[in-house]
Amino acid sequence: MRCSAVSSLITRIGLLVVCLLGGSPAQAQLATIDWTVAETLIALDAPIVGGAQKQAYHEWVGEPRLPDEAADLGLRSQPNMELLAKMQPERTLISPMFAGLTSRLERIAPVTSVELYTPGSDTWEEMQSITEQIGELADRAPQAAQLIEQTHSLMARLRDERPDTAPLLMIQFMDARHVRVFGDNSLYNAVLEQLALPNAWDQETNAWGFSLVGVEALARYPDATLVIVDPLPTGVEAQLAESGLWQQLPSVKNDRLLRLPPVWSFGALPSAQRFARELVAALEDAPKETLSPE
Repeated sequence: MRCSAVSSLITRIGLLVVCLLGGSPAQAQLATIDWTVAETLIALDAPIVGGAQKQAYHEWVGEPRLPDEAADLGLRSQPNMELLAKMQPERTLISPMFAGLTSRLERIAPVTSVELYTPGSDTWEEMQSITEQIGELADRAPQAAQLIEQTHSLMARLRDERPDTAPLLMIQFMDARHVRVFGDNSLYNAVLEQLALPNAWDQETNAWGFSLVGVEALARYPDATLVIVDPLPTGVEAQLAESGLWQQLPSVKNDRLLRLPPVWSFGALPSAQRFARELVAALEDAPKETLSPE
């Protein structure tokens, strides 16, 4: 009897020592319906129990990939509330775009909105600020500081490595006749500024950093190199091959085109890193005539 009591006491003491020396506080289990928040949580190695539209996320964001174990909560604008409740998140993170869902989401768990691309703000600084904010919410403050430092180091290295180039027009196709062109306030432009690369687009942009224009507007920049960011809408590539308007653009005629894999244009530091790496790699692989105006 006495031996059993001593053994039990030793076991309890052992468990206490493990908790004090090797244990760590339980990590907050987070869910999000916003892709920018999701990519940042993943980059911080934070526990994410659910994300929205996983397949579409991988098509538009590319990397970092949502973990297989994270539940697919359905549409970002209409998440599956029953599934979200089953996941029992301690907090759900959203962006202002989904503010209309706040009251419904709050029935399941507290909601925090993380804001990016606010009018009049510096996009580069905002990306760092939301990294710190998400790091605090996810108990990953040291990882957030590390991600910021890694991003600065990457930009400095790539700035030294990248070749010179003609001004760039960074576009994403909406359909065969309309594109988003990215300029002030955009993630793409913020990266160009960090890499000391020229952006040809000098027109006004919206709060998200792009102008929605017809393809013919690109003809006003005959010396630019077009940077096409995937994905292309279904059927657009075939339509462009038959489009006289597209084929007659100076950049297209002179084969000054670069095509990049998907990079989330409304993302944060993970997407900024990905865009910088993909862009510099494409510039390094391009023939010299692609990078210089005639």
